[in-house]
Amino acid sequence: MSAHNAAPRIALIHAVQWAMAPVAAAFVRTWPQARCVNLLDDALPGDLLAAGQLSPALFARIAALAEQAMAAGAQGVLFTCSAFGPAIEAVAARSTVPVLRPNQAMFNAALRGGARRLGMLATFAPAAVSMEQEFAQAAREAGSDTTLETICVPEALAAAQSGDIAEHNRLLAQAAPRLAHCDAVLLAHFSTSTALAAVQAALAAPVFSAPDAAVAELKRYFTG
Repeated sequence: MSAHNAAPRIALIHAVQWAMAPVAAAFVRTWPQARCVNLLDDALPGDLLAAGQLSPALFARIAALAEQAMAAGAQGVLFTCSAFGPAIEAVAARSTVPVLRPNQAMFNAALRGGARRLGMLATFAPAAVSMEQEFAQAAREAGSDTTLETICVPEALAAAQSGDIAEHNRLLAQAAPRLAHCDAVLLAHFSTSTALAAVQAALAAPVFSAPDAAVAELKRYFTG
């Protein structure tokens, strides 16, 4: 275990390229000792849209990515795409190493904060649907009656896909005041965490992003 504590290998599994930089930055801030390796299947979002649901084939692909990571010696796995929660949960249920869903730690942190009304800014509608279900489950397990209201800004996703991260961030900040009545606001995806400063500037309420919460939870697992 001491070797794991010193420098565990953590596999980061991505479905969009622009989620990679935010989680890399979170590791630098929070847990630079971890040895991170990256796997990317950027066909997953388009294939999910084409399928219309998480099909058995997509479940199998998520499982295959995790198996590839563990075969290469990963001691922990963090998925960074929030659209595949049920498939990731299925992997975690049978894994011998910790496997984290992208937003699991962020939801837990927000619920611990005691907010009664949470808002969430998303850019990919299929992910928002599964995330709302995951949040409801997390709230039940925590014995919380906290509610979640989601606003989806697909124009921001289109901007990110074209490489215009500044416009992506601006559009999310522009939408943020629609959640000003909430006690706290969540940035739904790892990719939306690039807008943290801009969204926080537009709101008085605290804003949570997924990468830092996920890295902190993995660090706690390995270092106590």
